[in-house]
Amino acid sequence: MAAHHAVAVVVLGCAVGLSSLASPAAAQVAEAPDWTVPRTEYGHPDIQGRWSNAFVTPLQRPEGQGPTLTVEEAVALEQGALSRLADSFEPLDPNRSAPPPSDNPGAYDRFYGDSGDRVVIVNGEPRSSFITRPANGRLPELTEEGKRRRAEQKAFGESFGEHDHPELLPLPERCLVPLGPRTGPPMFDAGYNNNYYIVQNKDHIAIMPEQYRSARIIRLGEGPRLPDHIRPWHGDSWGHWEGDTLVVETTNLHPLQHDVQQSVFANELDRRAGNVVSEKITVTERFTRVDEDTLLYDFTVDDPVIYTEPWGGEIPMWRQNEQMYEFACHEANYGMFNILRGARYQERQAAESGGQEP
Repeated sequence: MAAHHAVAVVVLGCAVGLSSLASPAAAQVAEAPDWTVPRTEYGHPDIQGRWSNAFVTPLQRPEGQGPTLTVEEAVALEQGALSRLADSFEPLDPNRSAPPPSDNPGAYDRFYGDSGDRVVIVNGEPRSSFITRPANGRLPELTEEGKRRRAEQKAFGESFGEHDHPELLPLPERCLVPLGPRTGPPMFDAGYNNNYYIVQNKDHIAIMPEQYRSARIIRLGEGPRLPDHIRPWHGDSWGHWEGDTLVVETTNLHPLQHDVQQSVFANELDRRAGNVVSEKITVTERFTRVDEDTLLYDFTVDDPVIYTEPWGGEIPMWRQNEQMYEFACHEANYGMFNILRGARYQERQAAESGGQEP
């Protein structure tokens, strides 16, 4: 069967100049040739393999930006990402002075990251954001109840010290779920480890992110939903096929899963407070294999308690042909113990000096 979408994912810029982009850019808006969807032994479209959603395109559309980019804008974004990556390979000055004292010890440099260097292109359009619904490409306004819950949550988080107890720390730091909204639903890229391994059989789809190996199991069919009070990590996902598209509906999301360190649900909150999604949230995802190397991912988030309207968009996940190696989270082994031990040490120092506890 021919593909229903014309989706292209390419690096527009790389090392070429704008003058040499006319032909490649034109090729991306051309009609995709007929392509037959491969099928499993059970007759379902085959969406298995390793896929990536690493892009330079942001989740939300920048203020004042239209829904699509010009070729020049797309090239600038991609070349900027490639330039930053190239800079990370430059040798450091051996005679540089020590950095100034700071409470922030820093993190991985760009050499260890993989935040993407491609612009999302769907139906020949270089998109300015993942979100396309609402039309402004941004998260919708909060409801009054959503504002009340977020204010309550923020105040609760700020009533504690950052390292008073482990439950205050972000879930990824506790090795419970991946950093960033990788596993979902919905699934977005983050600073690194933006790869997924998908396998399927007759009755199940398993999506395993590169980080933490916290596989999400999607059951196919119309089986019984979990009771409302049972809310596992990543929720209760059920899928069915609509033609060549896998449609997945997820309910029963765990209210603690989406903190600001790993999700867009809390984009403006105090990072310790995170953001509790409501008990009414439903996430609908659509997976469509549109060509040999592209899996179009469409998502819709409907949380009427928190947001004034549903929101969603499209991400063309691209085939990743490299191996996925183990990601071992050591914070649960040593990091958490040392973080809390260090905080208690600082408190003792403050007490001994007559100062206030942090």
